[in-house]
Amino acid sequence: MKMFLLVILFATMTRGQTVPAPAPLPQSIPVEQENAKKAKNLLDQVIQALGGQAYLSIQDISQEGRTYSFFHGQPNSVGLVFWRFYRFPDKDRIELTKKRDVTYVYNGDQGFEITFKGTSPQDPKDLTDYLRRRKYSLDWVLRKWLAEPGVALFYEGPTVAEQKSVEQVTIMNARNEGVTLFVDASSHLPVKKTFSWRDPTDKQRNVEEEIYDGYRLLQGVMTPFSITRTYNGDMSNQRFLNSVSYNKGLEDSMFNVTPTNNPHQPAPKK
Repeated sequence: MKMFLLVILFATMTRGQTVPAPAPLPQSIPVEQENAKKAKNLLDQVIQALGGQAYLSIQDISQEGRTYSFFHGQPNSVGLVFWRFYRFPDKDRIELTKKRDVTYVYNGDQGFEITFKGTSPQDPKDLTDYLRRRKYSLDWVLRKWLAEPGVALFYEGPTVAEQKSVEQVTIMNARNEGVTLFVDASSHLPVKKTFSWRDPTDKQRNVEEEIYDGYRLLQGVMTPFSITRTYNGDMSNQRFLNSVSYNKGLEDSMFNVTPTNNPHQPAPKK
């Protein structure tokens, strides 16, 4: 009985009291939104610096220049003359040597090598490397990724890259793939692009970079005439362009090829 009276008394005493409001949660969302807005503004400036609508309207690119390959950061060739014909987003044709007698053609996710021996599917590892570079290419990031749902943008502030004052921004798509751009603080042109991936065989993390220099204005588009690639910190390729033109209306026939042999397929058993 005493216990019952104590409960009634406690209820009567607390009925008129006000329960204190819970402490407000930390306001992290506005900060994240502000950071994403700053990143988007910077990327808008990048696109405008590259040419704005002229850049976004590029349908195809024709290039001529010289390419150099490296092994462990050391040059392993005297360089090859090349012609490249690219149609956005996934058709590419690269012709090598003065005689243009070695050609690589990419159409969608397929790659082919054309030599005096005929047309054959490209080596699987080389094709995988090419498709990975294309997926993380500057064109795909700025013209495909940014238009996809679920993309996240992160402004990471000022820093230095390639001896230039730059601003750093990271783009992350819905597939958890990320690219970091280093943008010239004055011109807002891309200075460097970097991304990483994990090798499915040895599980090691690899870092690839692409460095842009020698920009020139062509057909309303700011075009880098020097492109350097690095792999885990070592230089892997350099391209120096002599001429570039846009929107020439490249024909489908340039990218439609039929294999005549397949050296990567085991010979049939006799």
